[in-house]
Amino acid sequence: MNDDMILVRDYARHKSEEAFATLVSRYVNLVYSVALRQVRDPQLAEEVTQAVFIILAQKAGSLSAKTVLVGWLCRTAQFASANVLTVQFRRQRREQEAYMQSVTNEPEPEIWNQVSPLLEPALATLKAADHDAIVLRFFDGKSLLQVGNVLGVSEEAAKKRITRALEKLRKFFTKRGVVLSITGIAGALSANSIQAAPAGLAKAVAIAAGQGATATTATAALAAETLRLMAWAKAKMAAAASVIIIVAAGTTAVVVQNAHRAQPAAAPDIRGAWEGVAEDTNQHTRNRAVMKITLTNGTYRATVDVIDQGKQDIPLSVFIYKYPSVHAELKFAGGNAVWEATLNADATEMAGVWKQQNQSTRLKLKRTSEPEIASEPLTEKDYAPRRGSDLQGYWKGTLASMPVNLKIVEQPDRTFRAEFDSVQEGMRNIPVSITYARPRIKVQVDGYGSWFEGNVEANDTRIAGIWGVSATRTFPVVFQRMDPAIDAARARAGNYVFVADDELQGHWRGEMSTERNGKKVKLHMVLHIAKMPDNTFVALLDSPDEFMSGIEASLVRFSAPNLQLRWVGIGSRFEGEFRNGKLYGIWRDNSGPHPLTLERSLPE
Repeated sequence: MNDDMILVRDYARHKSEEAFATLVSRYVNLVYSVALRQVRDPQLAEEVTQAVFIILAQKAGSLSAKTVLVGWLCRTAQFASANVLTVQFRRQRREQEAYMQSVTNEPEPEIWNQVSPLLEPALATLKAADHDAIVLRFFDGKSLLQVGNVLGVSEEAAKKRITRALEKLRKFFTKRGVVLSITGIAGALSANSIQAAPAGLAKAVAIAAGQGATATTATAALAAETLRLMAWAKAKMAAAASVIIIVAAGTTAVVVQNAHRAQPAAAPDIRGAWEGVAEDTNQHTRNRAVMKITLTNGTYRATVDVIDQGKQDIPLSVFIYKYPSVHAELKFAGGNAVWEATLNADATEMAGVWKQQNQSTRLKLKRTSEPEIASEPLTEKDYAPRRGSDLQGYWKGTLASMPVNLKIVEQPDRTFRAEFDSVQEGMRNIPVSITYARPRIKVQVDGYGSWFEGNVEANDTRIAGIWGVSATRTFPVVFQRMDPAIDAARARAGNYVFVADDELQGHWRGEMSTERNGKKVKLHMVLHIAKMPDNTFVALLDSPDEFMSGIEASLVRFSAPNLQLRWVGIGSRFEGEFRNGKLYGIWRDNSGPHPLTLERSLPE
């Protein structure tokens, strides 16, 4: 057990004020600096710092002996800072310009001015071990040998891990226009990452942590809310996506045509369309659902449309009607989603509970002759900018290193129709709702529990604000008004036609044995690779068994015979060789490495 955790255990078991005060004095500057970079306000940073140590006092007894405390404190500070920013932003206590401006008038080194605003989002993209290595080396000032000792690896392994993590940070910064060497980044971190906390803050923190619930109302509330969101986020990562996000990325559905014979004449006929709204308040999702039931040769079958996720005609794996009970299932690899419902007396409603991966929610569907229909995707003509509309147009931004688009149409009644794209997650033409009172705009992505709030700037060419992802994390995002014809021309320029067998472009198909929810499954993988006029490549991935399609690769690197593909949006990559007319390699995702061979196929 390392020295930090000995002190944590001493405090947890004996409430040793001396042990806790030692931890506070050791790390108060670290926590304050992390908070200050995110919240950009000294007073808020002090509040976050107190909240983090209150959380440490409350969680001391449950932390593992192997915990790297400096990394844990850094991540908790990032979490609490994001939480307090969300609260502040939603209450409109601060203008976006104040959020983005520097916290001090003192001059800073030029490199640090560029790195500082991006550092916390960049660190958040690192794996825990890489994150801890960076924090130990540059925030805590430990030698390579000391970093290795804490992480349980050799000095040389620690050096390699830090170098690899710095390279990831360099790539993150480069994508945002900040071009630095890893040596420059390391120097900037060493010189500037830790700032002295205000005098007296360590004492105030120790007192607040000891008081717990009797600390200031704001600080105690921040600590409690951060703890709640941390616990919720942990549970969310352990499960799949939302209860009613039945076709979320990464959820494998095995479509099995299985139904039940129609009931005797006494049972009401349930053919037709049924619609309702599935809401998950914990994950802030709201999905309009339409179930379409048919009767063929005496057998009922059903499909589902999830309007707010842009999904249509998803076949239910099992549908059994035994008046007045209805049983429907979507079978997933490693589990299933089940809806047990009861038909009411006049056969106008089915009400029951949808259960998926240890979660459940109420779902009521009502018979309708005019079911909700997913709108046709917007066209360039629909959202072409026009006089008199601040918002109408095509807007591009970057969310957590991934490109995102907003397509907005202002309608004659001054309401808006809009769509959201995140192509590296396979999300296209997702309907969103917009509320606008100049300069404030709010975008709600109901189907995925995300939101954006910001300000339209005076020249109507930029929208700056914060994007919230499933209520657990927030990211600064700036949308720029762009010409949609540029992206459309790029898409048309892709060439899938190959002449020689050694040309990479074309359509590829393979089958992979992998795991989902701890169970072995087979997934069909389809890859579409287009060659661009500049001789680069664009790759799109389909996973039909998971209802995913058109997921654009964030990286395509080909130097014959070696091929490297990466999908940041779904946390996956493929590395292999192109030889003998096939792609041989290893697919890696959160379930581990899996062999995958892809062969040429015809386009569907």
